[in-house]
Amino acid sequence: MADRTHEQARITQAQPFDQTTLAQIYDTYQLPLYRYIYRRVGDVETARDLTADVFKRLLQAVHKGQEPDKNAIRAWLYRTAHNQVVDYYRRQQHRRHLPLFDSVVSTADDPVETAEHNIAAAAVRQAMQQLTPDQQQVVSLKFLEGFTNQEIADILDKPVGAVKSLQHRALAALQRQLLPEREKALT
Repeated sequence: MADRTHEQARITQAQPFDQTTLAQIYDTYQLPLYRYIYRRVGDVETARDLTADVFKRLLQAVHKGQEPDKNAIRAWLYRTAHNQVVDYYRRQQHRRHLPLFDSVVSTADDPVETAEHNIAAAAVRQAMQQLTPDQQQVVSLKFLEGFTNQEIADILDKPVGAVKSLQHRALAALQRQLLPEREKALT
C-alpha cells in the first residue's frame, strides 16, 4: 500500500503527461488493472485486450488534450476499465450479470485443505454472481483491489453514501447465501 502511494506521488510530481509520466502510469497500473479486468471477464486474452484498450484511451485523451487530472489518474483508469468491461459484456449480449472470477492459488501442501479452500472459493464466486453488477463492482474494488469508499465513489461516479449502501446490501446478500452453506457443512 505504501509503495502504491509513493508511486502515485511520483506520478503527480512529474511533468504533465510526458513520456516518463506515461511510462510510470503504465508501470504502476498495468498489472492491477489487468487483474481487476481478469476477475471481471475470466479470460486471459480478453483481459489483456481490455487492459490495452484502457491505456489506448489514456493516450487518445492525452493526444486530444483531454487527459485526466494527475491526482485522479487512478480513478480515471479504473472507471475506464469498468466501462471497457461493461462494453465487452454489452457486445456479448448473452449474459445478464457480469461474473466475478478470482483465481485461487493455494500454497498449502495439504490436499484436503487445498480442496476445502477451492470449494469455499467456488461458493463465494457463485454467490458473487447472484449480486447486481454494481454490487459486484463495489465488492471487487473494495475487497479485492483495496480501494477506499471515496475512491470507489470517484470510479463509479456515485456518492460515497451510495457506495456504502451498495456494499452493505452486497455483504448482506453474500452472508444470506453463504451462511446457510457453511452451517450445512458443519452439521
